Amino acid sequence: MPRWKALPDELDPQVREFATQLRRLVDRGGLSVAALSDRTGYSKTSWERYLGGRLLAPKGAVVALAEVTGADPVHLTTMWELAERAWSRSEMRHDMTMEAIRVSQARAALGEFGAPPATTTAGGKAPRRAGSAVATPGIAGPAGVSPTIPPQPTAPDANRREGTGARGPAAPVGTGAPGGVRRRLTMFVAGVVGVAVVVAAVFFLTGNDGGDGKKNRSGATSSAPSTSAGTDLPAGVKCAGTGCTGKDAEAMGCSGDLVTTAKTATVGATTVEVRYSSTCGAAWGRITGASRGDSVRVTAGATTKTGDITAAGDTIAYTPMVAVRDAAQAKACATLASGPTGCTS
Repeated sequence: MPRWKALPDELDPQVREFATQLRRLVDRGGLSVAALSDRTGYSKTSWERYLGGRLLAPKGAVVALAEVTGADPVHLTTMWELAERAWSRSEMRHDMTMEAIRVSQARAALGEFGAPPATTTAGGKAPRRAGSAVATPGIAGPAGVSPTIPPQPTAPDANRREGTGARGPAAPVGTGAPGGVRRRLTMFVAGVVGVAVVVAAVFFLTGNDGGDGKKNRSGATSSAPSTSAGTDLPAGVKCAGTGCTGKDAEAMGCSGDLVTTAKTATVGATTVEVRYSSTCGAAWGRITGASRGDSVRVTAGATTKTGDITAAGDTIAYTPMVAVRDAAQAKACATLASGPTGCTS
């Protein structure tokens, strides 16, 4: 029975070649996954994901593997850089797909606000409307009724007495004018009210705050994305925008397939990264290949969040998330217990 399972079919060829090379180095060193974890400081679960092609190994893990197996770290990190670019491209395509899904969901939701279907009476006929007004799609007003002046009824209809069905003598000239004016005034007022209702509904549904960080309905100001968890988020995602600030990325469903490594820097043997999820509209800092006492912080505007390693044997630390419109707004810095510091661009 082969030691390794087949790599996922959807892997990019560059990532597949890199994962295969990692497997060869592990086999050549005669290492089990448990032994590899002990010698590199990365967990067994993490190495199973790296070697199984489910997650791209961070640069720190690659350097540690090279040291353990005696491989040339320069050549191995070169292969890692190529694989990391391919992995980022794949994640970007996935993000674009998720954005397309969200747009489709939004369009479908907006379609629910179309004109209601016409109802019929018990006899199967459409009910009469006062003044023979016709429901027209796209015209503002109550139930889609146009506020235009309806056509005047013919002489037989004008002479029909309401509620009796009997016909009487023709009305004297001018006697129908007050009723017509009232009907026209009623239709005009109804149209104005309908327009006001539609405008109010648009403002309510979109939560418009002027688009310039002005006060919203709650009185709070917002210059960063203010979206919170909603029905248009993918399954498992529990926050978006400012609703993610200060929260754990994994707990909120923003990691995994929804995250990309936007920026990277190296401080000694430790790698510091800006991790970004466009779906959640948030970024956070991460350090790998670190040790006890090392810390990481992420800054976006006036907001800063920090994380550190406090337990012996841990090599990875994350910060809580901060809301950003794009990854360029975030910067991650690492401070090692031994003194060196470094930041992403």
